[in-house]
Amino acid sequence: QVQLVESGGGLVQAGGSLRLSCAASGRTFSSYAMGWFRQAPGKERAFVAAISWSGSITYYADSVKGRFTISRDNAKNTVYLQMNSLKPEDTAVYYCAVRRGGYKPPSTDRADFGSWGQGTQVTVSS
Repeated sequence: QVQLVESGGGLVQAGGSLRLSCAASGRTFSSYAMGWFRQAPGKERAFVAAISWSGSITYYADSVKGRFTISRDNAKNTVYLQMNSLKPEDTAVYYCAVRRGGYKPPSTDRADFGSWGQGTQVTVSS
């Protein structure tokens, strides 16, 4: 079973930047696609970004395309989410997750992800 720990959240003004990190342990991290999701108060958890096991393929939600960048460092067992030009509507708890099955392509479907982190709060003030 993999364990995921997110960090890097916080309070930032609109237009600012944050970089989230997700450290993984307990499994061969480099074999699995990863994803970031977010959940705002009163809303369902929604897809943000995903990355293939090699890092060569990335997917983004339309709402963050051009502003957010997902990346990974397999030597450090860590996946990142660089968030630029933040907006108040980006306020949410952000979760990282492991795609089920080794060497599977990245997915935007929450049901394809197994282990989840505890989440990190991102608050963007206007």
